[in-house]
Order: sequence, then structure tokens, then C-alpha cells
Amino acid sequence: MAAATLVAALLALAVGRYAVPLDTVARVLLAPIFDLTPTWNETEAQVIWAVRGPRTLLAAIVGAGLALAGAALQSVFRNPLADPQILGVSSGAALGGVFGILLIGTGWPSMVGAFVGGLAALGAVFWLAGGNHGSGGKGGTVMLVLAGLVVGAVGAAGIALAKYAADPDNQLPAIVFWLLGSLAAADAARLWVAVPPILLAGVLIIGLRFHLSALAVGEDDARRLGVPVRTVRLLTLGAAGLATAAAVAACGVVGWVGLVVPHLVRLAFGADHRWFFISTALAGAAYLILVDTVARTAVAAEIPLGALTALLGAPIFAVLLRRLRGDAHG
Repeated sequence: MAAATLVAALLALAVGRYAVPLDTVARVLLAPIFDLTPTWNETEAQVIWAVRGPRTLLAAIVGAGLALAGAALQSVFRNPLADPQILGVSSGAALGGVFGILLIGTGWPSMVGAFVGGLAALGAVFWLAGGNHGSGGKGGTVMLVLAGLVVGAVGAAGIALAKYAADPDNQLPAIVFWLLGSLAAADAARLWVAVPPILLAGVLIIGLRFHLSALAVGEDDARRLGVPVRTVRLLTLGAAGLATAAAVAACGVVGWVGLVVPHLVRLAFGADHRWFFISTALAGAAYLILVDTVARTAVAAEIPLGALTALLGAPIFAVLLRRLRGDAHG
């Protein structure tokens, strides 16, 4: 998976309106380390370092974060259909970003608003679920899901009202474009918004992988093994919410990554938690890099990233469901 992610990144840096040969891409990237003699022109270096480099890196970080969040939630809920949207964090982050655009403008207001909105949504879910969210058992899981549905519904209603109140000439197009998701505005500021929170969440989830492995067997068995179920549940939910909020803040709403990628990894490599989360993070990075490359090169006008991930993710997930149903009947 590490090799696949590297290949996907090199292809993303090479492909585009201004094509750069793969060997040139490799030499430009290695030049600061090995002090290579330049065989490329300044335009090629600028395209790689200033234009495609930040976008490819942001795609990798966001894809890894969303995939890890989905895998972690599926482990906590012991439900393969769980994804970051189940907690309402995506809707809360989207609402915060929309209000940032509506009240101040595009750019940093949407990023800050989305991050704050996502964390606020996560806090609201914990508050609504009350003491049950960490207590384990079916009741606690149901309360979390119901709280997520409530917060998600409030977020969707708020977004609808914001669209209604937005200026149809300037604000509404910006809101609609942002909600569809895009990495076109990738820059250093967005990397600073995405990288620290997603890196922190990823380290936390991967660090808890053995606890989550025991939790996947059953909460009673996990307690007998000495796993602090409540603490692990809270830390995992918080990490998943943090990664999702940062991803939405950086590039808008991008769905289906956290649902589809963990399934593909389980199908290819199994669900051994020693390597599952690391493989899922790498697979999520490679997946979103490739999807973003298609989004910006398939047609003359860039395809919205969120629409493309849904267009690709839904059929993939449908095939996986058919296969799982066939295995169950077999």
C-alpha cells in the first residue's frame, strides 16, 4: 500500500494540462536531497512544487484521515456501515463552513468555521448521548447513532436556511461549490488546517489498534482482557470526529471515502488490526489522490470532488454488498 500511494502521488504530479514526464518528476523531487544537475525547466519545477505538490499532499492527508475515521467508527460500532457522517460531524462542519462564507467570505472563514462547526457537532453528539456514549452495550451505541442523526438533521436544515439567505449572485455559488468538495484551492494554509489534526487523530487511532481489536470481539470480552472500554470508545470517537472536521475544513464535504476504503482493505488484506488501520490510511491516501487526479483531468472543467467520490463509491459499495450477501447465503 505504501508503494501504491507513492505511485499514485507520482502520477498525480505528472498528469495534467501541463504534462511532466515521470522521470522528470522524480528528479525534481530528489534534487534537494541528492543535489542533482537540473535537466528540467523552471515551469516544470513550479508546477510540481507550487501547484500539484500541495494539492497531492492535501489529497493524501484528507483521504487517509477520512478512511481512518471510517475504519475506527466501524470498529467501535462493530458495524461495517458506519462512517464519519454517522456522528453528524460532516454536517456540523459543513454548516460551520457555510456560515463562515455567509458572514465573512470565502477562504479562511470557511476553513475556521468548518473546523469549529465539526468539533461543536461532536460535542453536541456527546452531550445528547449523555452518559451512555461510553458505557458500552447496545443502548450506548443506539444513543450515539440517534444523537448523530439529530445533529446531522440540524446541520442539513441550517445549510438549507443559509442557502436561502445567501446572495444568489456571489455567496450562493461559493457555498454550493464548497459543499461539493474540491482540492483546487490547496495551499499552505489548508495544509496547516488539515495536517496537525488528522496526524494527531491518526496516531491516536493507530495507537489504539490493539484495544479496538479486542473491542471488535465484544465489549465484555474486552473488559476481561483489561481494556478500558469507555476510554477507548471516547478517544476513538473524538479522533474520528477531529479527522472528519479537519478534512471538511480543508476541502469541503467529501463522502464515501470512510465507507468504501475500509471495505476494500478488508477484502484485499483481511481485518488484522495490527496492520489494518495503517493499510487503510495508505489506501485512503492513494484512493483520494487518484480520484482527485481524475476530477481535474477527465474533462475541461474540473469535476467536484465530492460528486465524483459519490459517483465512484456508490457502485463500488453496491458490488461489495452483493458479494457479502452472496457469501452470507453461501
